[in-house]
Amino acid sequence: MLLVVARELGMNAPLTVSVPHRLGKDEAVRRLKGGLARMAANLGALITIEQEVWTGDRLTFQMRGLGQSVAGTIEVFDDSIRIDVVLPWLLAKLGERLLPAMSKEAMLLLEKK
Repeated sequence: MLLVVARELGMNAPLTVSVPHRLGKDEAVRRLKGGLARMAANLGALITIEQEVWTGDRLTFQMRGLGQSVAGTIEVFDDSIRIDVVLPWLLAKLGERLLPAMSKEAMLLLEKK
């Protein structure tokens, strides 16, 4: 379920996706940490996670896909997660097509496994 999408014009276009949950902050963080390896395996042919740093309830990441570098954050709240991604120009053109995949992967990360 996609709640918020924001893009700005410019060299790098930030993209924001907000995904609601009913897990509470601690459980959502736990599931995200456990689910990132699964996501990397599922999308391994398309993306490579180059950096993943947790600071409290906030993940900062760097990944590479389609020869492009993408940076972003995932911030965990009590009832939602917010994913902010800065896309290079080429991927920004595909941004609207990437939104359903980002939302789906976020939901899968939060699933109980």
